[in-house]
Amino acid sequence: MGRPDPGGRRANRPGRHRSRAPPDRCRRSGRRARRGSVVAVSSVSKGLGKVEVAVRWDPSPTGAPAHDLDIIAATYTEDAPQGPPEYVVHHDSRAPDGTINLNRDSRTGVGLGFDEVMVLELDRLAERFTRVVVGVVIQQGEGRLTFGEVEGTGYRVREGYTDLAEGDFGAVAPNTAVVLAEFARDEHEEWRMREVLRGFGGDEADFVAAMGQLHG
Repeated sequence: MGRPDPGGRRANRPGRHRSRAPPDRCRRSGRRARRGSVVAVSSVSKGLGKVEVAVRWDPSPTGAPAHDLDIIAATYTEDAPQGPPEYVVHHDSRAPDGTINLNRDSRTGVGLGFDEVMVLELDRLAERFTRVVVGVVIQQGEGRLTFGEVEGTGYRVREGYTDLAEGDFGAVAPNTAVVLAEFARDEHEEWRMREVLRGFGGDEADFVAAMGQLHG
């Protein structure tokens, strides 16, 4: 899959505390995202542009198979807003037009800070795209591995220094995949985000096929 990249990652993974940017860098509008809400970043006319989705987790115990979590983005057009997706970005892939890229990819969770980072340039997507759904899936090896069995999970969605959503996967502990967020155009053709956090118990192929129907 990819290569762990220690650059820019946070030290002291076991028992780490989440760090936040200072308040003057963390907000533009003085409002923070609430789970399941539509996020308006600065004003009615200002939509989202370049968004970063990041996921972290702790390595598996010594001698155990590696824990491997993957960020997945599925894109949808106005003709098929619920699916199937026009294309999917995950693992070592990227959007055909370069608007969605996996900038950091880890197979083990070893390293500092966030282990996987995906960047979505929503404002560069063609007009025919109306939805982008982002999820996380656990690669399955021997047996069935759920979020509840992976230590130190966390996620963050941000635009610049504005945190749009953050948390962990405790609410979907029995599941093997989760829809994390949905990005959609509003009536002004501006991109907005809704935090979903909807769990899924199937394999990766089934999850990708169902992402367009998994709402919060």
